[in-house]
Amino acid sequence: DSGDSACELQKWRPVIHRKCTDGLWLLLFCLFWAGLMFITGYAVMAGAAERLVLGYDSFGNVCGRKNAPVKGAPLSGQDMTNKKYVFFLNSCNLEMQSLKISSLSLCVSSCPQEQLNSLEDLQSFARNNGSFLCIYNLNVSSYTQNSKAAQLCPTLPVPPSKSFPLFNRCVPQNPECYSKYASVLISMVNEMDVFHRILSGILAGRDTVIGLSVLALAFSLILVLAFRFVWTLLVHTLIALVVFGLLFVSGVLWWLYYDYRNDPSTELETEKENVKFLLGYAIFSTIVTVVLLSLIFVLRKRLRFTVQLFRIVGKIIGRIPFLLFQPLWTFLILVVFWVFWVAVLLSLGTAGTAQSTSGGQVEYRALSGICYMAWYHFVGLIWTSEFILACQQMVIAGAVVTCYFNRNKNSPPPHPVLSSISVLFCYHLGTAVKGSFLITVLRIPRIVLLYLYKILKQKKNAKCLFKCCFCWFCCQESCLRYFNQHAYTTTAINGTNFCTSAKDADCILARNSAKLASISCFGDFLLFLGKVFVVCFTVFGGLMAFNYHRELQAWVVPLLLVGFFAYLMSHSFLSVFEVTADAMFLCFAIDMETNDGTAEKPYFVDQELLTFVSQSNKLTEGQKHRSTRPFHDNEDGTELQPM
Repeated sequence: DSGDSACELQKWRPVIHRKCTDGLWLLLFCLFWAGLMFITGYAVMAGAAERLVLGYDSFGNVCGRKNAPVKGAPLSGQDMTNKKYVFFLNSCNLEMQSLKISSLSLCVSSCPQEQLNSLEDLQSFARNNGSFLCIYNLNVSSYTQNSKAAQLCPTLPVPPSKSFPLFNRCVPQNPECYSKYASVLISMVNEMDVFHRILSGILAGRDTVIGLSVLALAFSLILVLAFRFVWTLLVHTLIALVVFGLLFVSGVLWWLYYDYRNDPSTELETEKENVKFLLGYAIFSTIVTVVLLSLIFVLRKRLRFTVQLFRIVGKIIGRIPFLLFQPLWTFLILVVFWVFWVAVLLSLGTAGTAQSTSGGQVEYRALSGICYMAWYHFVGLIWTSEFILACQQMVIAGAVVTCYFNRNKNSPPPHPVLSSISVLFCYHLGTAVKGSFLITVLRIPRIVLLYLYKILKQKKNAKCLFKCCFCWFCCQESCLRYFNQHAYTTTAINGTNFCTSAKDADCILARNSAKLASISCFGDFLLFLGKVFVVCFTVFGGLMAFNYHRELQAWVVPLLLVGFFAYLMSHSFLSVFEVTADAMFLCFAIDMETNDGTAEKPYFVDQELLTFVSQSNKLTEGQKHRSTRPFHDNEDGTELQPM
């Protein structure tokens, strides 16, 4: 019976709930995570992230913690909780041999701040400060009595030294010793793998990264509340803040690049990488600033419609208030996953076996296959993050669809968010997996292109080709994200699998693009400005924080990680309005094509939304000739038939 569309919808929904879409993709995702669990177990068993920053002695003891004994090394397995600094016995004559420092090293509780000229001075220093500078098995009372004390204690005289703030090393302050020590340390750090230098930067700046992530969370929450309760002032204020933030961050980046480039003390490879990354950040920020300022100028006349649009979206969210809490759960899940991912990455980067050598010393030898595991782990970061965001989009879309196709707007269905979550977990997880996998597939070639670009950057033709391919993949990813979102909404309406839903959504959007494109365009653009606002001010805070820690720290990479996390946080929170608006317009398009406003086939649309669409697109005359025919079967037999 087509006389009551609501009745048809109620009859249709239970049938759809018995279908499970894209189940094979869910199985594939579970198998992929089984591989991640294997890598996690391997990293936990073989890794030791503390070695990157805390340092360790020649006998396999990590300074600042308790240690397990190593077979064949009698001086290993000691409690170094109170001994946090690495001290080299021959700090004035260090030599590098295969990325290893030739001098013996010990964990000490404090570095000697005055020059020690004799064994008596070493003994007095040990008794007064509790810091033993000779081999562990040599008793303090034997410093001056043991005939082998000269070989078991540091080379005399011991220069005054100071603890290094990042790597916890005792750095000699004598000018001659310092120059030799610094040259060896620079050589060691420059020859380290980039992967390990990045891990060192993340570990050393972990407190700053966590603080900046909390700052991004606070900005995202403020924007969500502002979009919900403030409309007129918000739009103008947000645009003003974004313009200020873009100009300010671009200026700071160029200033930092100029400051680093003209710093004569820039010798370490990490500092040179900082300069390169800052130049890239500055150029990218400048381009984004120019493009966004141009778009703001072109679209400035549509501010009035944007305010009205957010008032309508806010009314829908007001009927489903728990939608505002949905990003919070998503954010918590993402944070838990990111913490897990970083912890596994740090453990994986330090995976190696401790092997004893002659003289009871210990060496850590890297294991084969770590690089492939790291790439697999990185794909897991992208795919899982996109999957979590896709689940949020499907939950929001399902709740909006349930409330839109409800005749009594003042009495929404009970618990639409919980109902949407249950439908997602029971029937549509495979659809979210497939959509997120397609995004991941488009991102992997971009990463490969970046790697090839670094190898072939000397060839001008190759550089141009790689840049064109990179831009093409970026455009493809943006388009795919747009269609994914509408495919999730169509799945919530019709219960079909991902491909069928994407095709049906494409047909609907193609037939109604003239009506809806101009409306949602500036709304999405304003939400994007909100994300830019969060990223700009979070990155600015990161620039100020990381700029105080220049030495031996690849801080631009953690800064990029913070910017990425800030964008994901803001996207997770602001996507409530984005998905709600897009789902609302898609439901509106289906409503217009399926119903004609007569008593037999009344519209589900709210009168305010209908008036808004008519005014913004000047559809008053076009509505008289609107086609009232429903969707007919497609060539493959699929049908979109919610009403």
